[in-house]
Amino acid sequence: MTAPLTADAHEYGLVGDGTADDGPALQKLVDALGDATAGDGRPRTVRVPAGRYLIRDKPVLWRSGVSLVGAGRGATCFALTNPGAPAQPVPLAWFTTAQHGAGRDHHIADVTFARFEIDGLGVETEEYEVLAKGLGLQYVLRGRFSDLWIHDTAATGFGCDFLQDTVVEGVLTERCGRQDPGEKMGGAGIGIGVGGWGPVERLAVTDCTARGNGTNGIFLELQQDDWIPPRGIRLTACHAEDNRYGISDWGADGLLVTGCTMLGNHVAGFDVSAQGTTSVGGRGGLVTGCVIDGTAGDGIALGNTPGPYGFHGNRVSNNGRYGYWEHNLSGGDQEPATDIVLESNDIHDNALDGIRVDAPLHEPAIFGNRVRGNGRRAAPEAQGGGEGVHCGPLLLTDERADWLPGGHRGKELTIGGGEPGGAGVTAVVTDNTATRLTLAPLRPGAGTAWPDGTPAPGTAYRIPDSPAVRAGLTAAAAVTHPYAHGNRVRDDGHPRTQVHAVWIAPEATWTGGRVSGNDFSGNGSASTRFDSAPSGGRWRDNAG
Repeated sequence: MTAPLTADAHEYGLVGDGTADDGPALQKLVDALGDATAGDGRPRTVRVPAGRYLIRDKPVLWRSGVSLVGAGRGATCFALTNPGAPAQPVPLAWFTTAQHGAGRDHHIADVTFARFEIDGLGVETEEYEVLAKGLGLQYVLRGRFSDLWIHDTAATGFGCDFLQDTVVEGVLTERCGRQDPGEKMGGAGIGIGVGGWGPVERLAVTDCTARGNGTNGIFLELQQDDWIPPRGIRLTACHAEDNRYGISDWGADGLLVTGCTMLGNHVAGFDVSAQGTTSVGGRGGLVTGCVIDGTAGDGIALGNTPGPYGFHGNRVSNNGRYGYWEHNLSGGDQEPATDIVLESNDIHDNALDGIRVDAPLHEPAIFGNRVRGNGRRAAPEAQGGGEGVHCGPLLLTDERADWLPGGHRGKELTIGGGEPGGAGVTAVVTDNTATRLTLAPLRPGAGTAWPDGTPAPGTAYRIPDSPAVRAGLTAAAAVTHPYAHGNRVRDDGHPRTQVHAVWIAPEATWTGGRVSGNDFSGNGSASTRFDSAPSGGRWRDNAG
């Protein structure tokens, strides 16, 4: 076979009729071009005309210097399927450490994957298999992944690790992690393992969209706990919606997240924690100019990090629990997080506390924020059934209700089950009007909140009570040497649901530091509540 610099796939045996298995012909072409590139050092490109190309039962082992370019999303489609090998994951292209010995000295270089679709719906493994991805490459140097649409894969859609001098741009991932129940490794839209190239990995992820994926929309994950968390990774102008987690930092250093939107995710919009394979949280990151809105759980969830971390100029709103939650999961770093910065953020209309500290902080800086109108989960318990009660795929309506708008945000609705305390179906309330509850999907990418079909009209339901104390800033752990200045922590709503500006809970300690020049007036009750008195430091010039 001759090896031109640009090869038309149809001229080398690929059919693209949606019926023939195009995998063997693609593998033969990739090998020929890879051999030629190894011989003369000149990278090659496979151009794939519009069509539906089946890759059946066996992934294509990729070669350095070989690019794959289609005719556009929806025009060129690679359909992955494994009917003859139910135990075999079938990514379109793979090259990994475990299967192929990939490493710094045995890597893929100078490749572009662009302008095509990967349909993973045809892959169904006997058990969840983390390698059942759309793309599964490790140790890529000078790569470019552009204008791709990857959807319905059994595991992660774009699952490529250790990307050096690489750009990932305009990648759309939808409903990936189809076989992941939400608690396995992988199962994300875009999942990138980091640390393999050493302390610096130069990677830009920009203008990507991740929607309805089983675990994360986008995550970065340190792959070995003895590796140095790498610097040099940037996420810009990305969108994460209806995933279990929006964007997660599980082990990078100095991750830059800028101008991103994280909307309607299920557990957290932005997450730093020990949930990755090595239980290492990120550190040194900066999140700026982002909108983190409508999460069923928390807007920002930060934990298992030694710090520092900075959040600047973000909108954190309408989330079902806390706007910002400081916490530590078991199994990860438990030392106090040092130098956490919250500056010039707009934290408003979250269901419980605007800022909640449930893990130790040392020398946090909280300044110039507007923390307003939180504690929206203020409605009392409610129950109903019978005439006027109707359910839709993502809602419950009670025509006789008169609920406080937003007052059930983040609560767990129980419907059916007979007597109180009996078993029933549960769903999470994301918002409500006076008569209608809006519900979170059963899982990311689902179109319904109900596992066994929409409940019948008139089915009885119940909603729990709300907590009595809901503050702008709650400390429920040790806080040492804090600096809080120039914040506006108040509630101008009717009714005022943010009960206090600052609450130091009984289990907390607040030691040293300075709290000055803040506006704590206009909350539902007293501006401050000290169930554990602060010690040392200075509190002065705070209105209210």
